[in-house]
Amino acid sequence: MRFRPPGQEDEVRLELTSMTDIVFLLLIFFMVSTTFVDFSKRLDIQLPDTQAAEVVRDAQQHVIELGREGALRLDGQAVQLENLTQQLQQQAQPGRQRSVIIRADKRLPYGRVIDILGHVRQANIRDIAVAVR
Repeated sequence: MRFRPPGQEDEVRLELTSMTDIVFLLLIFFMVSTTFVDFSKRLDIQLPDTQAAEVVRDAQQHVIELGREGALRLDGQAVQLENLTQQLQQQAQPGRQRSVIIRADKRLPYGRVIDILGHVRQANIRDIAVAVR
């Protein structure tokens, strides 16, 4: 058995170098993973699948979201079905082509989506797209 004289005890140390590396790696991971979250989606909508999807982007573009529970949003703001045509006409900018993307839950009845299409057509918007996955 080895005894040491007083004053020559081993100093107990906690190595933090590898701990700081791990913390920085976790920080970078969480920063990168939060950029993949799409905060523009406000309703829990399951889009239908298709093989022939194409991405459409326009400057004067409105997004209408239809949730499964009947929630209706125009550009992220809650709106009543009766006021949809009026809201679309108020947001019109003169001389600019307007388009609408409809994001409807695939579990909705078909007639609900047709009602929305009718309101969009009444607002004189002819460029209408349906979002799919």
